Amino acid sequence: MADLVRAAGRPAQVLDGDDIRRHLTADLGFSRRDRDENVRRIGFVARMLAQNGVVALVPVIAPYEAARRAVRAQHAEHGIAFVEVYVTTPVDVCAVRDVKGLYAEQRAGRLTGLTGVDDPYEEPRSPDLLVPAHEQSVTQSVNAVFDRLTRAW
Repeated sequence: MADLVRAAGRPAQVLDGDDIRRHLTADLGFSRRDRDENVRRIGFVARMLAQNGVVALVPVIAPYEAARRAVRAQHAEHGIAFVEVYVTTPVDVCAVRDVKGLYAEQRAGRLTGLTGVDDPYEEPRSPDLLVPAHEQSVTQSVNAVFDRLTRAW
C-alpha cells in the first residue's frame, strides 16, 4: 500500500502495530487501558506525520470504539483527514491465516486476551471503508483502500 501511495506522488509511512509495540509502546500490556493508550499514541504519531504531508498507514488492531473515535476527533480538530478501514474477517478465517501463531497459542491455553476471541472487539459502527478480506482478493482489498485514501486527499 505504501508503494502505491508513493507512486501516486505522496510520501507515506507505515506505522506497523508490531513495530510500534517494540519501540514506542513497549511499556504497555494488553489491558483495556493499555490498549487505549497504545491507540492514542499511534494516533498522535499518525497525526504528526499527516500534519507534515505524510500519509500515515496504520495497520493496527484498535479494539475499542471510544479510542478510535478519540483519534478521529483529534485529526478533525487539526483539519487532518482520517480514514477508518474496517477489515472484517470472521475469527475462524483469521485462525486459518494465523501467521503469528496467536490463535494456536490461545487454543492451546498459552495465550489469553486475544482480540475477538477471549477479549472484546467492538466493531466500528460507521467505518469509512469496510473490507471483507475473506470475500475478495488481496488485490481487490488493496485497491479498495487505495481508492478510498485518494478520495481523502
